[in-house]
Amino acid sequence: MNKENTYFPKLSDIKVAADTIKNVSAVTPLGHSLRYSKQFEAQVFLKREDLQQVRSYKIRGAYNKISSLTPKQSACGVVCASAGNHAQGVALSCKLLKIKGTIFMPTPTPKQKVEQVEMFGEDFIEIKLIGDTYDDASKAALLECEQLEKTFIHPFDDEKVIEGQATVGLEIIEQAKNPIDYVFIPIGGGGLASGLSTVFKALSPKTKIIGVEPEGAPSMTVSIKNNKNTALDEIEKFIDGAAVKRVGDLNFAICKENLDDTIAVPEGKVCETILELYNKDAIVVEPAGALSISALDFFADDIKGKNVVCVVSGSNNDITRTPEIKERALLYANLKHYFIVNFPQRAGALKEFVVDILGETDDITYFQYAKKTNRENGSAVVGVQLKASEDLEPLISRMKKRNFFGDYLNNKPDLFEFLV
Repeated sequence: MNKENTYFPKLSDIKVAADTIKNVSAVTPLGHSLRYSKQFEAQVFLKREDLQQVRSYKIRGAYNKISSLTPKQSACGVVCASAGNHAQGVALSCKLLKIKGTIFMPTPTPKQKVEQVEMFGEDFIEIKLIGDTYDDASKAALLECEQLEKTFIHPFDDEKVIEGQATVGLEIIEQAKNPIDYVFIPIGGGGLASGLSTVFKALSPKTKIIGVEPEGAPSMTVSIKNNKNTALDEIEKFIDGAAVKRVGDLNFAICKENLDDTIAVPEGKVCETILELYNKDAIVVEPAGALSISALDFFADDIKGKNVVCVVSGSNNDITRTPEIKERALLYANLKHYFIVNFPQRAGALKEFVVDILGETDDITYFQYAKKTNRENGSAVVGVQLKASEDLEPLISRMKKRNFFGDYLNNKPDLFEFLV
């Protein structure tokens, strides 16, 4: 039987899940954002799932699923495959329920993430680093389940996981003082979106439900367009908490019916949001946690004067990624540009470039040059940060006029990947 057509969450089961997790999952704030409300001329509220103990909503589904196991299943133990938030939710659930768990993670998983999982699970979990990718770790996890009769805890394509994530929706509706016009939900595999959207369709049917994906991994958007669950050939993995090639079958069937719209947001826009939240609101979020807020710009006309909720899904961000986040944000804002610059092989050429070609507010942020012998010109790769995006064309014009221009690299992805 096709799993897509067999299951839709019941509100009664979601309420049971809420009771199951009430002593484990925090009732996170639904906070009013003064800044975003002013910016979009709306009433914008942030559902702060980043404030959970494991810093994401994943504890809800993991705990609800593991709590539902039979005594025999509990005795055999559980298995999951994850390099991120799901692993932490499973680890903490195992410790709280005193059930042994094995967590498979790809070998390249950062040490910080491994240590977080160890901290939450303590002696109740074993971590196995297997393979180079999530798919490698997942295959190994499923094989162990088959061989040792353990239960696989899926990150999203599972009824009890969906019902656990759906409790976010119950809380939002209970906390909201006025009817909600729009709710923006991040989508990775679709567990949160399928659960939360079910609650809103039942209790707040006039609310517009918008699913938000990374532009480089729009698996739900593509699947809904194709009217069938569709695996993407390639994905951009930067927004790792929401970058999946294929959403869950259960999740697709539910979201196809419940979502009013989906949008795929550029990764650079998400990076802008991450930096804004940190610098202006002192809120730390991971890339997936910034997805819902990043979508507001694209719905600015629709949400004006409306009550809007954005689900901030998590804050497990690695500080070592900050330079890349800043770089991607600047590129998206059209403020960071890379060129091949042809420098004449004579003294004073660099000074001429800096004084006569660069604008007063332009800044060189990258410079790689190797002087060649017996040649009139030497090429350098130069990164320039602008004060305003409209300064780009005058800069290129000055470079061409004085014969310094070699090439523009931002629109050459095969070369550009070596720089960013």
